[in-house]
Amino acid sequence: MFETSLELALMLIGAAFAAGFVDAIAGGGGLITVPILMLAGASPLEALSTNKVQAVFGAATSAYSYTKSGMVEFRKQIGPALLAGVAGLAGALLVSVIPTEGLRWVLPVVLIAIAAFFAFRRGLNDDDRVQRISPAMFTAFVVPLVGFYDGLLGPGAGSFYMIGFVTLGGYGVLKATAHTKLLNFASNFGGLIAFAAVGAPWWVLGLAMGMAQIAGARLGSKLAMRIGSRLIKPLLVATSGLLALKLIWDLI
Repeated sequence: MFETSLELALMLIGAAFAAGFVDAIAGGGGLITVPILMLAGASPLEALSTNKVQAVFGAATSAYSYTKSGMVEFRKQIGPALLAGVAGLAGALLVSVIPTEGLRWVLPVVLIAIAAFFAFRRGLNDDDRVQRISPAMFTAFVVPLVGFYDGLLGPGAGSFYMIGFVTLGGYGVLKATAHTKLLNFASNFGGLIAFAAVGAPWWVLGLAMGMAQIAGARLGSKLAMRIGSRLIKPLLVATSGLLALKLIWDLI
């Protein structure tokens, strides 16, 4: 049985497909699923937990697709992914002991910040640029910071990994998108372990949404590799901006 009505369950499964599609292209699929889970009646902790269940499927599918295409060297990402997983676990453990009601106010701010960055930042294309920090420093500082955020809150973590790769790692937009996926999977999985320990996820619904995530992620990753930043940037800006407006409207 679903943990909510059939109509809401079908809406959430549809949202998971859209999230998998968007996340594979631009990151930030949780920006779709977490608010909708909360609108469906989930508490902030239940929404974050169930989001992890379904998100690992989409992130794994995207990571596999980009790696299979030759855009990512899997062996070089194993170390950073393990660190992201540990950080995600640590962040999620804190969610179970601190209040999370403030999430409704935090999400619009995160959404607007991401939309503004990609809308107004010049020179964001698929060409590599100047590398500001070494891969070792990126792994040591950026990966655990975003991974911890992914476990603690989650929505937008893929976009934050992507921003880090673009602004600090010197990656083009498509290459950055490809390299976020294994890290995003790892921090999602680490968070899921912690949430499973406290029994917060809506498991049946989360697994059903996960199947939809796989389909969305496969379609999204194919389109992203075909079109690149011309698709990634506007989709991320539009999705983040519209969801921010929706959440602000609900708050007032």
